[in-house]
Amino acid sequence: MAKQLNSAVQVKKSPPNKDAPLKEDIRLLGRLLGDVLREQEGDAVFEVVETIRQTAVRFRRESDPQAGADLDKLLKKLTRDQTNSVVRAFSYFSHLANIAEDQHHNRRRRAHLLAGSAPQAGSVAHALSKLDDAGVSGATVRNFLKDALISPVLTAHPTEVQRKSILDAEREIARLLAERDRPLTAKELRDNTELLRGRIATLWQTRMLRYTKLTVADEIENALSYYRITFLRELPALYDDIEGEIATQFPTRARQGSANAELAPFVQMGSWIGGDRDGNPNVNASTMQRALTRQSTTIFDFYLEEVHALGAELSVSTLMVSVNQELLALAESSPDTSDHRSDEPYRRALIGIYARLASTARELGATNILRQEVGAAAHYATPQEFTQELQIVEDSLRAHHGSALIKPRLATLKRASEIFGFHLASLDMRQSSDVHERVLTELFAQAQVEGAYDKLSEEQKIELLLAELAKPRLLYSPYIDYSDETVSELSILRAAGEMRQRYGARSIRNYIISHTETVSDLLEVLLLQQETGLLRPEAKGGKDTGALEVMVIPLFETIPDLRRAAAIMEQFMALPPVARLIAKQGKLQEVMLGYSDSNKDGGFLTSNWELYKAEIQLVRVFDRAGVKLRLFHGRGGTVGRGGGPSYQAILAQPPGTVNGQIRLTEQGEIIASKFSNPEIGRRNLELLVAATLEASLMPNDADAKQSKKLGEFEELMDGLSERAYQSYRNLVYETPGFTDYFFAATPIAEIAELNIGSRPASRKATRRIEDLRAIPWGFSWGQCRLLLPGWYGFGSAIESWLQEGKDSKLKAQKLATLRAMYKEWPFFATLLSNMDMVLSKTDLAVASRYAGLVTDRKLRNSIFKRIVDEHERTSNVLSAITGAKDRLSGNPLLARSIKNRFAYLDPLNHLQVELIKRHRSVTAAGRTTEERVKRGIHLSINGIAAGLRNTG
Repeated sequence: MAKQLNSAVQVKKSPPNKDAPLKEDIRLLGRLLGDVLREQEGDAVFEVVETIRQTAVRFRRESDPQAGADLDKLLKKLTRDQTNSVVRAFSYFSHLANIAEDQHHNRRRRAHLLAGSAPQAGSVAHALSKLDDAGVSGATVRNFLKDALISPVLTAHPTEVQRKSILDAEREIARLLAERDRPLTAKELRDNTELLRGRIATLWQTRMLRYTKLTVADEIENALSYYRITFLRELPALYDDIEGEIATQFPTRARQGSANAELAPFVQMGSWIGGDRDGNPNVNASTMQRALTRQSTTIFDFYLEEVHALGAELSVSTLMVSVNQELLALAESSPDTSDHRSDEPYRRALIGIYARLASTARELGATNILRQEVGAAAHYATPQEFTQELQIVEDSLRAHHGSALIKPRLATLKRASEIFGFHLASLDMRQSSDVHERVLTELFAQAQVEGAYDKLSEEQKIELLLAELAKPRLLYSPYIDYSDETVSELSILRAAGEMRQRYGARSIRNYIISHTETVSDLLEVLLLQQETGLLRPEAKGGKDTGALEVMVIPLFETIPDLRRAAAIMEQFMALPPVARLIAKQGKLQEVMLGYSDSNKDGGFLTSNWELYKAEIQLVRVFDRAGVKLRLFHGRGGTVGRGGGPSYQAILAQPPGTVNGQIRLTEQGEIIASKFSNPEIGRRNLELLVAATLEASLMPNDADAKQSKKLGEFEELMDGLSERAYQSYRNLVYETPGFTDYFFAATPIAEIAELNIGSRPASRKATRRIEDLRAIPWGFSWGQCRLLLPGWYGFGSAIESWLQEGKDSKLKAQKLATLRAMYKEWPFFATLLSNMDMVLSKTDLAVASRYAGLVTDRKLRNSIFKRIVDEHERTSNVLSAITGAKDRLSGNPLLARSIKNRFAYLDPLNHLQVELIKRHRSVTAAGRTTEERVKRGIHLSINGIAAGLRNTG
């Protein structure tokens, strides 16, 4: 007690340490992990782990060279069993530190709100305030949201290394940790601590790794867990918050009544899981059907639970208040005839709604309705029918003094019905353009229309495809045997049509074409849709212009693809039949841009710049065509794959590229990072909305002078990008032996063995970097702590430009220009901010250990020296431009986080290198590696990924 009083006095004397609760939580979780380790593994293992921990902290924080030597000795003396225990201990510490940091972010945000401070950047309140100050009216905001679409799209890319069992246990730890922020009695605190200890013990006794490869079905279930945790409740609640903020900021709208103030469902979820078959032979028509069945079952489980609970809550009696006639009619149509509820029409109506929901769920594939309905009822034909019946309940309550009964549950349920329908999330289809070409080559040949379609010139292909699109007959014949690939592709498209009929038009509405390189790549998919009933051909005379059910969306990925994106879309949209189809789509067309592959192809700076330029050029082309552009950003987890803070990324988009329409991928372990905690998930969804509002509606007041300066910035970026491109390409694609270096100096081969996804790590069975997927490429560089895709080439580009000519005055002027770009151009500022974060996570000392895995000394020294030199150049020019000598000087919270956690990552990296050496030496001798060694490598991969967070 005395200590507590002294602490309280101290707080009054000096400003409180805002991070003190975070440190306390980390100490608590670390102590409990130590208790579990001692109990489960014994004192000897605990002492080994503790000694390694203390030595690693001394080495990292005090830069003690003797500590580094001591750490090496300690790690090399470990037995194989001790090695795995040490790896698991440090891996779980990283996981627990993440939980503590997430809780601290929530804590700080609540403290900010309780203090009544000005709205934080990234909040909807802040965005609306900025718009109001800029003269944007409430009517403009609300009209804008009527037609807006903001869609996070969950994908199953293989960088999520955590098992669902681990994630479930960690969510419970997060809940218990959050519980400690409220006042607890001494007994409650003891109970909470014991529950935490129990959950950490569960973690320790749970297998961290998968022993079998993930299936698509597993990936579907993993993704659905985030809906139950976050999206189903937090997304409807976010709409309520936005409506409240609009009413507060623009109060004239509030007087018109909340019923009129409801927002359209402009934030909707998307998914690739089960529909993305590019490079994944495990995705087919049956996986698409499974995805939608499981999605539908998930949303029906939610609806049924909520309707059941609502029926229990709405015990309103007609002996006390009146009800609307429509509500009475709904009650009378219910299968519930109990005398006990004869005066409770709301309950009877909801029992009827429940029965209809249960019937609909069974109709759409659900097999396990937890609560049996009272009696039979007709199923809903559409989600709108369900929403309308909920509206009847709401209208009656509102009209008869029951408005207070709407908000607790009914409002959220009705909002959810509008957002999620019966499909939960729109399932995108994706396939590579070369597959479409092979299928059509076979169809044309078998139909005796064209014997070698794939050999035609682009002009000939377009001519043939347009001619076929104008014909009512099909190429396909049920009497001909086709290849397995053709049969599979056509069956997927036919299944898509059937699923749209079952689950609604929003269930499948997009078809992504990977590797779009020509106009014919787009026309091919239109023809395949026509072959399978998704596109109705035009009638003669132009009376019926046809109808396209699923939008055809090009994905431009590589640097050359991005450079020709605008020209392809201009030519495509100018084709008369295409123009008519786009008109049927509401004069809206989506284009997807790939961040990961463009980075692997051209490096960090060039990828970002070519994406920026492509967007500007697309806006101009679409403006000329009178078509609204929706951009779909294929962003990865790391900065090297287009990751980084979404809020800043959206605000840094070129003017006119957001315009209320934006989709973006959420991939791999980033899904867990953003959405496994409901409060953080809500915040991340709000960031998307706030950024979209600002990017779309803030007036662009640039005058001629500013526009000229921006033009000069862009011209300079063109030159810098070309320099960076040459530097990056020279290292990765033109240096002899670089592929051998990469496969030796990173754990790419070991990552490929992990059971972390249904998709292969490489598109082809080769060691060519061109064939390697961008995801394991970036993931590997993260593991060895180089994170090369997030910075390489920038330093060379800037330095070579600054050093052109010997005039020191000119060099100073050039540097001043770069500093102006950083201060005045959001694109360049965001670019440098992201690179700053990547460089802060880069550790050349650790990376040198991985370089030591390259047996060819000459190759190792040559390439690693080039990487080190470029790192130094990049760090130096970044500091010169920003004026910050230390990394993350503008983000002290992240800087402290990295400093605190990296001491616990060092042992994992050192052990990983040691284990990889053992593994590779054994396999090189033709023997089989001991399972414990392989398991240790995979455990270390898990721990390092958790510690770095956005590495996939």
